Parts: sequence; structure tokens; C-alpha cells
Amino acid sequence: MRTRPRRIDEAAATLLAARSEAGLSQRALAARAGTSGATIAAYERGTKEPRLSTLRRILEAAGMRLECRYEPFPTGGGSDGLTREDSRSLALHREIATRLATDPDRVLRKARRNLAVMRRANDDGAADAWFTEWQRRLNGTLASVVEALVSHDQHARDLRQVTPFAGVLSDAERRAIYAAMPPT
Repeated sequence: MRTRPRRIDEAAATLLAARSEAGLSQRALAARAGTSGATIAAYERGTKEPRLSTLRRILEAAGMRLECRYEPFPTGGGSDGLTREDSRSLALHREIATRLATDPDRVLRKARRNLAVMRRANDDGAADAWFTEWQRRLNGTLASVVEALVSHDQHARDLRQVTPFAGVLSDAERRAIYAAMPPT
């Protein structure tokens, strides 16, 4: 029996990153936020979506602040404004965000090694600005990395085109994610 890969949405990724960055277990975060560990787990899996007020309360319990903004939908291919390639990239990077939240040391170490190799191979300097941004994010907060991994905005989509996360997912895991995607 083949299991479907877990998709992570922006709220789930944000909660995973905030909890991991705060060094809290699901149970500890739940106690601080006045909810149950099972509820936190469901939010992080993306099987339950928190209200905005609940998301804010949980993030505050993790020592984070929630900032919201609105912007027009991106233009592009599908109903969500993403091209097929962008949708595939986003699906892969959502799973990478899950791995990052559950094992940040391993994933960040891999990304930093990959980034160093990518910089050395960038003879013409064309990707230097993207590499510099990835370096800043990798040395910053998990939330900043997760934002780049799961955001729909054009800048994040462009940034993911030079991802340093090669090898975090196996070929079989990538194929399973693609197979689970709705046909276009």
C-alpha cells in the first residue's frame, strides 16, 4: 500500500517552524497556548486549520509575533496562479519544510553544503544574489526559511528555482509527491 505524502500548508509550516525555533515539544506549546497536544499536532500536519486568532495565540505562546498582509493573487497558469512547474516545486518544498521543522540541523547542514557547492559552480556570478539571499535565510530564523519554501509569492517562486535543498528528499519521495498531485 502506497502512502500519500503529507502536504504542508503555510499555517502548518509556520507553526512547525515556530515551535522548533522555540525549542518546545507539541505538549509544551499546547500547555502555553491553552490547547491540547493533539490539536497542535493536527495543525502541524495540516489536517486541521487554525483560525487566525488561534494561530496568533499559539505563535505568541511560542514567543513569536504574527504579522499579516494582503496582496493580489499572482498571475499565471492554474486557478491558484501557479504554473505546473511552480506547483510541483511548491509541493516538493512543502515536504522539505516539514523535514526542516522535524530535523532542522540535518536539513540546514545539507542546504549549507549544497549552497557552498552551488556558489563554486556559479562561474559567471549570475545567481549570486539568489545565493546571498539563501545564505541570509539559512543563517537566520527557521521561519524565514519556511516562508521561502511555502510562499506563493513570485519572489519565493523565483528563489525556489535555485534551491539549496537538493538531496533532502529521495527520488522515490519526489516521485510520490508528483504522483499525488492532481492532474493539470
